[in-house]
Amino acid sequence: MPINVNNPEADALTRKFAEMAGVGITDAIVIAMREAIERRTRAETPLQTAARLRKKHGVAMNDDARKPLPREAFDDMWDDA
Repeated sequence: MPINVNNPEADALTRKFAEMAGVGITDAIVIAMREAIERRTRAETPLQTAARLRKKHGVAMNDDARKPLPREAFDDMWDDA
């Protein structure tokens, strides 16, 4: 199935990548899409990021840390008075 690229930036980037990789346009698209998909599947989930940052900064998740803040804490952040 053909791909029709009507965006000048997408066309230019694809051609530049093809030249850098020493491949044709079609192979450049395949390589770029495989790399993008692989990068996304290796990305941390938000929970993994939070766990990594807690470990890095020595923050333990105890019962107190799991309790939501009272509404007043959020209201105070936005209080313009």
